[in-house]
Amino acid sequence: MSSTIKVALAQISPVWLNKTATLDKVARYISEAGEDACDLVAFGEALTPGYPFWVELTGGAQFNNDDQKKMFAHYVRYAVDVDAGDLNIVCQQAKAHGVAVYLGVIERPQDRGGMSLYCSMVYIDKSGVIQSVHRKLMPTYEERLVWSAGDGHGLTTHSLDGFTVGGLNCWENWMPLARASLYGQGENLHVGIWPGSVRNTQDITPFLAKEGRSYSMAVSGLMAVADIPRDIPLYDEIMQGLGDRDFLANGGSCLCGPNGDFIIEPQLENEGLFTAEIDLDRVREERQNFDPAGHYSRPDVTCLQLNRERQSTVKLN
Repeated sequence: MSSTIKVALAQISPVWLNKTATLDKVARYISEAGEDACDLVAFGEALTPGYPFWVELTGGAQFNNDDQKKMFAHYVRYAVDVDAGDLNIVCQQAKAHGVAVYLGVIERPQDRGGMSLYCSMVYIDKSGVIQSVHRKLMPTYEERLVWSAGDGHGLTTHSLDGFTVGGLNCWENWMPLARASLYGQGENLHVGIWPGSVRNTQDITPFLAKEGRSYSMAVSGLMAVADIPRDIPLYDEIMQGLGDRDFLANGGSCLCGPNGDFIIEPQLENEGLFTAEIDLDRVREERQNFDPAGHYSRPDVTCLQLNRERQSTVKLN
């Protein structure tokens, strides 16, 4: 039996704050990954419809500010409603090409009223079925002005051609217990998705590979100043706050083997599909001397309790 699969890191920019156009672009990259015989393709955090870069650039913490309200309303309007079928085009492409997908979206779930936003990581299997929607446990710093805190419902792993794949959003990858919850469910291919910065990915990706003795993918988005559309609220204020920057997100997607060595070095300021074949035997070899959820664990001394209940303000009997 083959113990190898081919993975793809789709480092792309969104059509910022345009859900439909961004999902069309995602679908094209899934097709490209399928044509290249990939088994898994992953995209960056909050890619659809885009990361809220305006918050730090336009005084987003001003309370009850009319302009910030308008920008938030715009963001909600173009966020993803999973239950309404917004990701159908992605699921169809996954099924058509037999490629599993991890995609970062801004979700406005109806089970929380449909107006609050969550930074979610969606896993779609090779048959085109959504298997998990993980809402980011804790938005980071200014993200809390636009995103809500998630829950543990999506902290799960998935079987993929012999591998066990799991993933986390951005700085969740720094949370030891979140990582441990995936290790304990057998993860040996970790997917971390990021809005896009090499300063985030270049150090933590090899660390996660060494800690988990697993393959570690970091998949980032891109965002150039030239990609900011003129027809959005706060356009002038955003441009004024940018200074002399050319990029808001410069990428940094990379892949490390279970010994921590780079298989794909961090990719900077270039859009594309970066692929590699990975072999499960390399995980088996590195687990010989360290297995964080197996022979090197002590569940009689330390044991993690994971609550995977989807949180809601109403429980209907």
